[in-house]
Amino acid sequence: MAGVNKTVAGVNKFVQGNEACVEGALYAGLTFFAGYPITPSSEIAELLSVRLPKNRCCFIQMEDEIASICAIIGASLAGNKVMTATSGPGFSLMQEGLGYGIMAEVPCVIVNVMRGGPSTGLPTGPSQGDVNQARWGTHGDHAIVALTASNHQDIFHITVEAFNIAETYRTPVVLLFDEVLGHMRERIVVPKPGELPLVDRLKTEVKQGVDYHPYLPREDGRLPMSDFGGVHRYNVTGLFHDMWGFPTNSPQVVHGLLRHLTDKIENNINAITHYKEHCLDDAEVVMISYGSSARSALHVVANRRSRGERIGLLELQTLWPFPAELVREKCAQAKRVVVVEMNMGQILGAVKQAVAKPDRVTLANRIDGQFITPTDIRNILRLIQGRGV
Repeated sequence: MAGVNKTVAGVNKFVQGNEACVEGALYAGLTFFAGYPITPSSEIAELLSVRLPKNRCCFIQMEDEIASICAIIGASLAGNKVMTATSGPGFSLMQEGLGYGIMAEVPCVIVNVMRGGPSTGLPTGPSQGDVNQARWGTHGDHAIVALTASNHQDIFHITVEAFNIAETYRTPVVLLFDEVLGHMRERIVVPKPGELPLVDRLKTEVKQGVDYHPYLPREDGRLPMSDFGGVHRYNVTGLFHDMWGFPTNSPQVVHGLLRHLTDKIENNINAITHYKEHCLDDAEVVMISYGSSARSALHVVANRRSRGERIGLLELQTLWPFPAELVREKCAQAKRVVVVEMNMGQILGAVKQAVAKPDRVTLANRIDGQFITPTDIRNILRLIQGRGV
């Protein structure tokens, strides 16, 4: 795309969460969006249908979500920073394309504004039920990056970070927001250009006419790219492939590629992990939460702290790869760990695997399409304390 994205910098804006995501994507350098409208993410497509053409960049409404993810993969290979947005049913349709993006190592960002499921479920009701789908929705062994946030300023920043991670590790990155965040309004401040670090596409220095290896990592593990259709001819496939991109059944190559696809994410978990902590230094009760649920959990912490209770919150912004060491460290001195989420315990399972005493981990949740409130959490805490759990 010829255009350069522009957004109003250093200005207070009162926006929906979906619009905060749009502002973050434009700040990060988004030049191509393809998507299909679906509640509760449609505002992302609507806003970008106006903003991108004004910047001489490309917006395409595709015929469905399968076409949408295929379009952004192709546009990314051609040299663009790309994104699509959807919700649970559309995310289901994108899984084969997501696996292709992982195998072909294509930088792209997929936004899933979660709603109640399965199937069409609750189109206008909040849920956090797609957490495990983001991790295991596509088949085969693989690593994935999935990020989230609990407020609109953080949505802006984590969207920028999603593009940075996608470009650094040549991988799809999933943003998991939810209906509450997508549709509520808050103030954000758009940083000035250059205030936030941006990772640009790493281009190959191999000259035209010289043998180019599209899947030969540098010593630092990064893979330089050449714009598809440009000066180099190379193969892109979803099959296991060699350094030239051509299919192979060699056990040694297959093993090495699968290790590379996994290790480039899992070995950099510290760099990829983002989180916030609240009052954890002396916490006897540690709540772990993310997304809009963390807003209610934080309210409970403030309320209980004012009464002298030693309670704290670990707010996860990186859900996958799961920061097990971080969780284990922050919960080491806790007498009780309470996972707050709007599903049947999808992060609860990961927390139990991470901590030393999984029997002390309990769930505070809501699964009826209603936002989990501070009152809900307080009532569950009373039950837990009454049972001596």
